[in-house]
Amino acid sequence: MTRLSGAVRGVVAVLVALLTVTAASTTARANADPVAPADFVALRTVDPTILQEMRYFTPHNFVGARIDGYRQPICILTRPAAEALHQAQTNLLSQGYTLKVYDCYRPQRAVNHFVRWAEDLNDETTKREFYPNVDKSRLFEDGYIAEKSGHSRGSTMDLTIVKLPATPTRPYVPGEPLVPCYAPQQQRFPDNSVDMGTGFDCFDTLAHTLDPRIQGRQRANRTLLKSTLEALGFVNLAEEWWHYTFKPEPYPDTYFDFPVSARSLAQGH
Repeated sequence: MTRLSGAVRGVVAVLVALLTVTAASTTARANADPVAPADFVALRTVDPTILQEMRYFTPHNFVGARIDGYRQPICILTRPAAEALHQAQTNLLSQGYTLKVYDCYRPQRAVNHFVRWAEDLNDETTKREFYPNVDKSRLFEDGYIAEKSGHSRGSTMDLTIVKLPATPTRPYVPGEPLVPCYAPQQQRFPDNSVDMGTGFDCFDTLAHTLDPRIQGRQRANRTLLKSTLEALGFVNLAEEWWHYTFKPEPYPDTYFDFPVSARSLAQGH
């Protein structure tokens, strides 16, 4: 009987060990990050000449901190969007300009981070630069923040134009004085972009692409970006001069959540 009990105990121990391993494996799979589909690419592999200043990897954005899901400062897009952007870059290079992207694919967890920030009405650290004239309680109602973003579908990007030769933009120093995003270019935070009338992510009607108050060289710069991209199938969001989506989108109804990292691409390919 003692021998039998020992054998039973051995079998039980083996079963417990197997169940533990299985449970750990299941937990690991559950906690593993999703990966990108095979037709997502790093923009650099399609066009290494396009400048990248990935603002949500840095604290210089309307939240004031690196955004969830941005593990590396790289632009990821669906391949059709990246290849169309390469064509736009070729056209601009011949005119003495280069494209610069501020944001590309954006995981859903980053959008969730935006929502949490917008719901915290006490955090107005970046108000003076990014939304001087907008009450934070109206960010959802006025359409500046939403629970879903086209960026999460992989074919939307935020971008601008830089005159060549491009001079690097100095890094943002957390805590430095903020200046309204619609101030004259020489007063705003330094950006090697041509003057578009406002900075990137400016929560103000002056950022509307065709706002009639934007004239002269600023309007010409917006028009150059718009005409170059629209000729290749991109569609502008009228409320943001920097926001374009390549059409037709490969994933018009899918909102991805894999992190912005080379690992997300390597594992999905």
